[in-house]
Amino acid sequence: MASSPLKVWWHELNTWEPEQARHFYRVTLGWDFEPTTLPDGTRYWLAHKDGRAVGGIFQLTEPDFEGIPSHWMTYLAVEDIVDAQSRAELAGGEIIRPAFRLPGVGRLSVVGDTAGAIIGLIEPEEPRPPVH
Repeated sequence: MASSPLKVWWHELNTWEPEQARHFYRVTLGWDFEPTTLPDGTRYWLAHKDGRAVGGIFQLTEPDFEGIPSHWMTYLAVEDIVDAQSRAELAGGEIIRPAFRLPGVGRLSVVGDTAGAIIGLIEPEEPRPPVH
C-alpha cells in the first residue's frame, strides 16, 4: 500500500453536449481546446489553460452511455490498478468499469464506494506531474 496520498491525475467532463461545454469553459475559465481522437475512434478534447493541460472533454454516446447524465470524473493515480480494485471491493465498494488499457495513457478503472459515489482510478503509463 502506498504511503503517500493519492494524486489527482486528471479531470474529465463526460458530456452529451461537447460543443456547448467547450463554449462554457472557454468563456468561464479561459480554457482552449485541442481536438483529438482516442485509439477506439472516440472524439476527445484536451483542455488547456496558459499552455498547460488541465483536463479533457469526453463525448457521451448511445448506446454505451444511455441514461448517464453529463458529469465530471476525477481520476486518482494508483501504483497498481488491479490491487486498487481488489481493495475497493474488500472495503465494500464495487467495480463499475473494470480496468482497461488506453494506449499512451495507462490503465483506467471506475469504482463505486459504499455510498454509491464513483471515482476514476488510473495507473499511468508514464510519470508526469498531476493536475492541480
